[in-house]
Amino acid sequence: MMKMYDIIIVGGGAAGFFAAIDIAEQNPSLKVAVLERGSEGLTKVKVSGGGRCNVTHAEFIPSELVQNYPRGEKELLGPFHQFMTGDTIEWFEKRGVELKIEDDGRMFPVSNSSQTIIDCFLNESKKHGVEILYNHAVKTFQNENGLWKIETSEADFLTEKLVIATGSNSKIWSLLENLGHTISPPVPSLFTFNIKDVRINDIPGVVASNVEIHIVDTDFYSEGPLLITHWGMSAPAILKLSAFAALELAERNYKFRIEINFIRKSVNDCLDCLKDFKNELAKKSVFKSAQFDLPKRLWQQLVLASEIDIETRWAELNKKQLELLANQLTHAIFNVIGKSTFKEEFVTAGGIDLKEINFKTFESKLFKNLYFAGEVLNIDAVTGGFNFQNAWTSAFIVAKSISQ
Repeated sequence: MMKMYDIIIVGGGAAGFFAAIDIAEQNPSLKVAVLERGSEGLTKVKVSGGGRCNVTHAEFIPSELVQNYPRGEKELLGPFHQFMTGDTIEWFEKRGVELKIEDDGRMFPVSNSSQTIIDCFLNESKKHGVEILYNHAVKTFQNENGLWKIETSEADFLTEKLVIATGSNSKIWSLLENLGHTISPPVPSLFTFNIKDVRINDIPGVVASNVEIHIVDTDFYSEGPLLITHWGMSAPAILKLSAFAALELAERNYKFRIEINFIRKSVNDCLDCLKDFKNELAKKSVFKSAQFDLPKRLWQQLVLASEIDIETRWAELNKKQLELLANQLTHAIFNVIGKSTFKEEFVTAGGIDLKEINFKTFESKLFKNLYFAGEVLNIDAVTGGFNFQNAWTSAFIVAKSISQ
C-alpha cells in the first residue's frame, strides 16, 4: 500500500534532519518523513571532528566564508547572507546546545561530544512529529501527475515535495542522472599526501607551523601548518591544497610534485640570514643549531640534505652548502606518490551540477518541488566545519522555501 506524506526527505544525515525539523516546526500540520537507508542515521555526524562534531567555523563574514569552498564559492554567497555561522549558533542554542570556539576557529559543542548534536536532532524530530524511517533504501523516484513517487526497499511513498539530502551517494546521483540532472563525477577531496623521502621518513609527528606549498607546474598554492606523518604529509596546509586541487590531482592519478617553503622567505633573503648565522654562530654546529623557528628534527634533515656533515660548524660552510641549504629551506621539492583519506571524514568533490539549482530556494531548475541540501550538490569545503555550515544553510533555505 502506498504511504502518503506532505514532504519526504531522503537522507538521514545532518542536512536531512535539520531540514525536517525546521519544516515541521514551522508547519505543525504537515506530515514529514525522513527516509534513511541504514539502521541508524547521523553516522557522519557521529565521527566528525574526531567524535566531537565540528559544527561550524567562527567566520562571520559571508564573503570570507565562501573562500573556503573550492566548489560552491560563488553560489553560496547569497545563501550565506540568509543563514550562516551566527544563525547556526543561535539555532543550536535555542535547542539547548551551546557551542564553543577553539583557537583555530573551529566550533564544537561544549560537551565535546557529537552525541550532543545527534540527541538534539532526535529529540527535536520526536518533539515536532517527524517520522524517521530506517532501513528504507531508495530504489527509484519519479514524478507522476505532480506528485513524487518513491520506491524503497521496505515500502512505496507519495509526496508533493521531495528533498534529497543524501550526501555523496552514487546510487542517488545515478537516479538523478536518469531523471535528467547533470552529475559532476565524484573525486576525493580532503586527503593527505603519501610521500617517501629520506628527509621525512624518520620524523613523523613533526609540525612546521607556517609553510607555503605549491603544486609544481600549476597555480595551486596553500599555506599554514604542515604535519609530517608515517605515510607523508598532512595538516591544514595539505588538506586545503587537496581540496582546491582535487580535480587536477585526480587527473594526475595522485602522482605529482610539491614545492615547500618552510620559512616563507625568498631564497635570497634566506641566504642573507644564513650568511649572518655563519658569522654570529661561527663555532657552533650547523646540525645542532636549528634556525627560523623550525623543529629541530626537521632542521637537521634539511641540513643533511644540503651536503652538510653533522660535525660541520657554521664558519666552515662554503658557498655551495649555503645555497643548497637555502634551497632546502625555501624550495624543497617532494614527490607525492598517492593519497590517504583524512580520518573518517571522507569528502568528495562532485555531485549535481550547480547550474541546475536555484540558489534562492535550493530547488531544482528542472523539476518543480524537488529540493537539494548538503553535499549531494557539487559543493565541498576545506576542513574546519565548513561542510557542515553548507549543510545547515542549504537545509534552512529548503525548509524556508517549502514553508512559504
